[in-house]
Amino acid sequence: MILSPSLLSSNFGALATELHDLERAGLSWAHWDIMDGLFVPNITFGPPVVKSLRKESGLFFDVHLMIVQPERYIEAFADAGADMLVVHAEACTHLERTVAEIRRLGMQCGVALNPHTPLDCLEYVLDELDMALIMSVNPGFGGQAFLPFSVRKTRELKEKIVSRGLRTLIQIDGGVTPENAGELVAAGADVLVSGSAFFKFPPYAERLRAFMTAAAGAKA
Repeated sequence: MILSPSLLSSNFGALATELHDLERAGLSWAHWDIMDGLFVPNITFGPPVVKSLRKESGLFFDVHLMIVQPERYIEAFADAGADMLVVHAEACTHLERTVAEIRRLGMQCGVALNPHTPLDCLEYVLDELDMALIMSVNPGFGGQAFLPFSVRKTRELKEKIVSRGLRTLIQIDGGVTPENAGELVAAGADVLVSGSAFFKFPPYAERLRAFMTAAAGAKA
């Protein structure tokens, strides 16, 4: 299991320090929630912030675009140093074209689904994805309660991936804690995003161990 802490819940006034602390604690990924105030009712980071912090960190930058017409910003985030770019199926008129462009620019590609969006939306692009993201809260704000049906959705997506012989990662984002991490990993999750349930419980190395212990227990 990979834990990708959501910087949405970090100290915005000390992002470079937060990234350094994550690396020292043994984390390998960092999750960037990019919001535009249109697709979701909040505004966060843009390409210049990601680019300036790219120089400060060797972490894998997992960049989640919660914005309308994300195809407008693919090149900007590639230039900013994103390793993985995730777009929402609901925000893309031409999803396959957007996926192809992300890959053309050298980034790994993911597609996110809102809680109400069926897995069928991935039917014709799943083979092209490095990761599929299941939103387990309605996107836009941190600290929301986990939606329990996300476990079943995760299990069903895992079955699709296995049946096709794919290696597509499944990421879960929203309300993820050590208390539900084990159930999610058992259902097929590979990457867990955690914001407030991670950053509000320092030291980070101990919090990482709590998540990893829960994941290891699920696989035992």
